[in-house]
Amino acid sequence: MAVPDRTAEPGSSTFPVEIPYLILAAIVISFALAQINQRVASPLLAIADRWLRWLVFAFGAAQICQDFELVDRPYWVLALVFFLVWFLGETLMNWLSIHALSVSPLPLFPRYVINQAGDEWPTQPRPLRLRDWFRAQGFKQIQALKAEIGGGIYLRVSVYQDPAATTRVQVTFIPRSSGAVNICYSVTTLTADGRRFVTDNLAVPFAGFYPESWSVERVPLCRSLARLLERHRARLARAGATAVAFTVEPHADLNSTQGELDRLNTELGFLHSQPDREDLGKITHEGCYRVWKEIWMLNYLGRAARYE
Repeated sequence: MAVPDRTAEPGSSTFPVEIPYLILAAIVISFALAQINQRVASPLLAIADRWLRWLVFAFGAAQICQDFELVDRPYWVLALVFFLVWFLGETLMNWLSIHALSVSPLPLFPRYVINQAGDEWPTQPRPLRLRDWFRAQGFKQIQALKAEIGGGIYLRVSVYQDPAATTRVQVTFIPRSSGAVNICYSVTTLTADGRRFVTDNLAVPFAGFYPESWSVERVPLCRSLARLLERHRARLARAGATAVAFTVEPHADLNSTQGELDRLNTELGFLHSQPDREDLGKITHEGCYRVWKEIWMLNYLGRAARYE
């Protein structure tokens, strides 16, 4: 005897969840996340939105093919195919973006100048709270810098230092087209044995090489400066490192390290040599692959490559 379908009975507490409704809900959530993230600029929300858009595309395209009988294949096969189509399409877009950056006049390691305009600190609630936190912790601002990255767009940097001058915090304000500002931190300490410890939460790909004397950890999903500073100090303690005071101003130190990174990455094959850059672009084929891989890791996993 056939078992009746209780999901169709009046008054039943269960009902079939249809895929089109799930896709519609995912679209609404994705739209809401995008709108919220225009104001808060959260990497975590951005990752969630990217995954949702990827899944919406895969399952939505498969549903359209099935509803209009465009392809005679099982639903899961169609969803998998469109999942891979998104991957290939975004891979193509990323490679084009990397190539455009490579051949553009935009500097990969921009030179910083002292910002005397006094406009480095946005007048928004979150940055203002951050400035109050610095005061409460005893950090003092020692320099304001900026670097042009093209088209009249500047990266603005504010450098703070603790009372012992052994820890510097570089606060970088990255403008976005929506008007929101990404705030990234980089904590740096020099040690008695000549090492440079850096802990940052930059959510932009680097993918290059660091000098052997550098110990770098990137945690893009850590948006709290207090936690980042605690993590940095824990790394120093585990390494048994003795911090020494900075003797060079941030402006000179930052430009010196930018030049060192450019030279090292040219020697190790991440960048083309200076004479070849006009014809071949700045980034080598191997370098483009490393950047592409890190873009995917940052965009969908929130992780950067480990450099220790």
